[in-house]
Amino acid sequence: MTRLFAALAIMMSAVAAQAEDVTTYTLDNGMEVVVIEDNRAPVVVHMLWYKVGSADEPEGVSGIAHFLEHLMFKGTNELASGEFSSVVAANGGSDNAFTSYDYTAYFQRVAADRLELMMQMESNRMNNLVLTPEEVESERGVILEERNQRTENSANALAREQFRAALFQNHRYGVPIIGWKHEMEQLDLQDAQDFYDLYYAPNNAILIVAGDVQPDEVLALAEQYYGVIPAEDQLPVRERPQEPPQRAERRITYVDARVSQPYLVRSYLAPERDPGAQTEAAALVYLAELLGGSPFTSALGQALQFDTQTAIYTNASYSASWLDDATFSFAVVPADGVTLSEAEEAMDEVISAFMEGEIDPARMESIRTQLRASEVYALDNVQGLAQRYGAALTQSLTVADVQAWPDILQSVTEEDIKAVAAKVFNRDQAVTGWVVSDQEEAR
Repeated sequence: MTRLFAALAIMMSAVAAQAEDVTTYTLDNGMEVVVIEDNRAPVVVHMLWYKVGSADEPEGVSGIAHFLEHLMFKGTNELASGEFSSVVAANGGSDNAFTSYDYTAYFQRVAADRLELMMQMESNRMNNLVLTPEEVESERGVILEERNQRTENSANALAREQFRAALFQNHRYGVPIIGWKHEMEQLDLQDAQDFYDLYYAPNNAILIVAGDVQPDEVLALAEQYYGVIPAEDQLPVRERPQEPPQRAERRITYVDARVSQPYLVRSYLAPERDPGAQTEAAALVYLAELLGGSPFTSALGQALQFDTQTAIYTNASYSASWLDDATFSFAVVPADGVTLSEAEEAMDEVISAFMEGEIDPARMESIRTQLRASEVYALDNVQGLAQRYGAALTQSLTVADVQAWPDILQSVTEEDIKAVAAKVFNRDQAVTGWVVSDQEEAR
């Protein structure tokens, strides 16, 4: 069995060492084109990423990035409202879109011989969207209902929204992607048109094509359909207001009668992946796994869920993919009869013990193997690869950074982890939140 695991590790290392076959171009109008060649199946993923998300919105119109994403499925000068998706479906494909803090992306997954049709339609709606007051009003009702279902009707979602707003008081990461309800209610056609005219331009976009394609053929199609669209000469420099130094811990108790189980969360500001400087982010990936990954192997899970039965759930999480500051978070759901104060104290004791103790080399090797395996499995998902590159490139990283990431993950040391943990775990740079159904539970 030991030989089998050793052989598997060697095989995974060899596969992971093979970087994806990626070709990049830049069109004369400034549009970036990235081709990920994978000829194992006659399928292609066509993704158009705009380097604009909710954190780039002007003040007072929160939710406009997500709102415009919805409106992009309306009509153009060549397509009727809803026809885009109908054509994709009629050609055996699927399509969708999503908005984040740092980007907005549109994608289609189709047979490889339908790529030109996708480029033709997507390039058309980059510059020729036609909006009507009636469609804007109707779709505004749709996004408001989406907020009602996902946020207003969820005590946990409302709590997360408040905690994030407390952590990011100056940066737009503190504003929900879907928008504040009172501002969403005021979004109109002019807001959408202004946002579209300014940001939906080739010099603010990245085209990712992944699958059964030839790079030179993709380039020819991109030049034919996207290359003729003029650049936006008024595109603003991507600068956001940053957080001032936080000098004291922020604490919030969120009370909502719909809360079925009290719990606590704590979020710290943490480094993101930066071009040429990804080691701290990689170390934070390990830190989250060591402290709050599997309950059977993580420090919090073992101590609070098994050894003392203080909690019924523990977690630590970190996401490296941000243009600006990321977050590192803990969550603990106390067991019956355990107060939030007791649960928080127990959590802090585990964190302190981790900082003072040694990291088990066997756990480090286990995490390395898990990460190595996940990188290998990711190679089988063409759409996942397209999303990996699209998200990274819209968040200031390069193709070289993306391809270096697996090796950087493998090179993380115990010293790297302890150093970044000491940097991040500053209570003066954190928000601690308690979520309860009534004040009696806030103790």
